[in-house]
Amino acid sequence: MKILITGIGGFVASHLADHLLENNEEVIGSYRWNEDLSRIKHCKDKIKMVPADLLDLSSLIRLIADNKPDVISHLAAQSFVNDSFTNPLITIQTNTIGTVNLLEAVRLIREYIDEDYDPVIHVCSSSEVYGKVSKEECPITEGNEFRPGNPYAIGKVGADVSADFYGKYYGLKIIRTRMFTHCGLRRTMMSAENSFAKQIAEIENGKAPVIKHGNLNSTRTWADVRDAVRAYYKMFKEGVPGEVYNIGGNTVKTIGEMLDYLISLSPLRDNIIKELDESLVRKVDVDLQIVDTSKFEQDVDWKPEISFEKLMLDLLNYWRKNVEK
Repeated sequence: MKILITGIGGFVASHLADHLLENNEEVIGSYRWNEDLSRIKHCKDKIKMVPADLLDLSSLIRLIADNKPDVISHLAAQSFVNDSFTNPLITIQTNTIGTVNLLEAVRLIREYIDEDYDPVIHVCSSSEVYGKVSKEECPITEGNEFRPGNPYAIGKVGADVSADFYGKYYGLKIIRTRMFTHCGLRRTMMSAENSFAKQIAEIENGKAPVIKHGNLNSTRTWADVRDAVRAYYKMFKEGVPGEVYNIGGNTVKTIGEMLDYLISLSPLRDNIIKELDESLVRKVDVDLQIVDTSKFEQDVDWKPEISFEKLMLDLLNYWRKNVEK
């Protein structure tokens, strides 16, 4: 297949590119002119790189019309939740209007250039659209109410419902995914597990043995990014257009339990002190994310394979190699 990944320089996109190339698929990657492409430096020469911007419809029309991908995996987004509070307008424009522009580009090409062009379009939404849920609502299904708790989530709600509309009204073959917590190597965003692994690596390298943290009681369903992209690839072939799927791991732990496990992997574990940093506590915390993935697993032959323990050890070893000496 010829597969276009938007936002090819991103964390998940880089892992998806790896997986597709390992399976001998043809990969096209779109990128913004100033995008950090360091995550794909090891495989960039195997990818057809095309500049485009989600907020420039003409660039998207050229991108798709010139390449006619069989699958479009739309991963480009402003994905930093913390940045979405300081840059809410560009976050919502990128995540909602950018998605509409991409879908409109496909619609226009099919209507005015090639009526037979009909790619599978994967629109990556987010578990953040569900916001704060109660224990009675868990595990979270695709039918749970939207309660976005930050501008990033608002932008993803817009992308999600726009994709649903373009599928139903214009007949585009769109599959939406709402991926729950997924982490791994190459992520630069300081999500909790990355921040903790980095801090432990710095402590092992001589820094004071104090780990700063926010709310440790938030519950997450943990998955490895390598399992996530394997799910996406299988979904391109087996997923049902028009459907929306929750995807996630099978290990449920609080942020505190995750931190304790990471600390247990360090030879300095007995000396490490945990310290609350109020600046890391969100006013509206999405603190209960337990996912029901049965719908996805019914339609797509996939289950997570990488254990929570391997994920955390790999993450810590990654930061041990990458903190400043």
